[in-house]
Amino acid sequence: MSGTRDPHDPFNGRTDPKLGDLDHLDKPRPASEPNDGLPQMKVEPGYRRGTSSGRNKRKPRRGWLMPVVIVLLLAVIAGLWFNQGRLRGLVPRTDFDDVLHRAQVALQQGHLDGSDGTSARELFEAARALEPDNDAARQGLNDVGRAEIARADAAMQAGNFDQAQQALTNARELLGGGSDVDRLTQALAKAQVATGQTATLISQAQQALSDNKLDGPDGAAALYQRVLAADPDNAVARHGMDQVGDAMAAQIQKALDANDAATASAGIDRLAALLPNHAQLPTLRASLSVLQTQNGTALTDAINQGNDALRAGRVAGDGDDTALAHFKAALAIDPNNAQAKAGLGQVAEALIVQANAAADSGDADHARQLLDQAASLAPGSADLIAARAHIGQSAPNIAAANTDQDNNISAAPAATLTPQQQVQVANMIQRAKIAVQRGDIMSPPGDCAYDLYRGALAIDGNNQTALSDLQALPGLVQQQFNQALSTGNLNKANNLFDALTNLSPGDAGLGPERQRLADAWLDQAEQQFDSGDRNNAAMSLQQGRKLSPNDQRVQQLTVRMQGGG
Repeated sequence: MSGTRDPHDPFNGRTDPKLGDLDHLDKPRPASEPNDGLPQMKVEPGYRRGTSSGRNKRKPRRGWLMPVVIVLLLAVIAGLWFNQGRLRGLVPRTDFDDVLHRAQVALQQGHLDGSDGTSARELFEAARALEPDNDAARQGLNDVGRAEIARADAAMQAGNFDQAQQALTNARELLGGGSDVDRLTQALAKAQVATGQTATLISQAQQALSDNKLDGPDGAAALYQRVLAADPDNAVARHGMDQVGDAMAAQIQKALDANDAATASAGIDRLAALLPNHAQLPTLRASLSVLQTQNGTALTDAINQGNDALRAGRVAGDGDDTALAHFKAALAIDPNNAQAKAGLGQVAEALIVQANAAADSGDADHARQLLDQAASLAPGSADLIAARAHIGQSAPNIAAANTDQDNNISAAPAATLTPQQQVQVANMIQRAKIAVQRGDIMSPPGDCAYDLYRGALAIDGNNQTALSDLQALPGLVQQQFNQALSTGNLNKANNLFDALTNLSPGDAGLGPERQRLADAWLDQAEQQFDSGDRNNAAMSLQQGRKLSPNDQRVQQLTVRMQGGG
């Protein structure tokens, strides 16, 4: 705006901003003071002018917080790591927990043993098969063994000696012996003698001897030993043991005459464990040594020639200079030779490769012939089943199959399945997966993983789930084998190793696993022998010898056991 301003106006029409009394902003204005026109302000004490806190207060430093967080995080991680076993137990495991619960109920009800799958022993063993490292399953089996001890003791006190003997046998299997087992064994033998059971035991032993039933809990040797445990001077039992020794020596000599060094060697070990001073032992050992020397050279030559023929491509066919012929000759010398068995597995794998090539070239008939030959050598091969499934699906339409520019026959279209077949295949695959978790790889027949996958592929040969699961089976079995070996379950490890050799015949990686298993059996044999359990030590040694017959420890332990040292 424009206009004439009053020259006498001290502000000349202008209004300047006013700050007022800054020194008394935080004090209420007395009523007597004139209003300066400024709003009243409330200042917090810490920010009043002239205070050091108002000028110098800074945000608190938090540099210490991050190291504390890191330390706490590391502590949590360490706690989880060291308690992972217990934490895993908090995770729901429907199948395992159900089996374990039923096992514990069976144990509480006193249903300790049986063959229908409902006893405590069977259920705890099933739980351990699902989780080999689980402490609850292992402790459960130990509790069953202790319960069998109590049952044997009660049956003996009641005069039920047969029932007591059965319970004692179960306890020995579960607990592996021990002071309570030894005590009850001697007490039961004495009780049987005191009540006139000696004659019955001797009669049973004589019948077993006449039936040529020498080994086992009901064999002649075990029955005569029960009598001698209570009455060491019993002349009839001592003579009976001599007869058992003579019968075993006759079996050993028969094996030597048949050039069966493996059977003869195992028989000598068993005889030496039962009767270390038997008169025929020195002669039998000398004969075995001669036979082993003769067979050793021939065996080595046959295996070497088989490997040479395999490398040269002479896999199978007419004549004696094929890999198949040489490895068969090696097994005729030593039926348990691991190298010869692996050689036959390699032959089977080579035949499967040839069969796949024949199928791809359109010659389905020749492919089937090759697979039939491979099946006679390695019937459990996973590759064999996969090849059969492939050829079985492609064969009907192989003549109509189209070829690409490289002259390769394309895969035949999959056969259309009915809804019922689709459900059946899916059910079999699911059952197979459960069987793998149980450790039922190659048995029981019809309900094992191998048979179920094979059945699924017989219906639907192009089922990719069944094919991939079947071919992955050796890897899963390898894991279960490692677990069984680490927990000392050698019988299960043995079964799993057999499954591996069937599923992957000729796999060079099985050699180290075979030696690991042999070492475990030999360790157990030494422990059993040192504790005085000569019979079980002989059986463990026999298992070790089957796996690694030329192992130096086998020879050393054999000498110890034969010499009684």
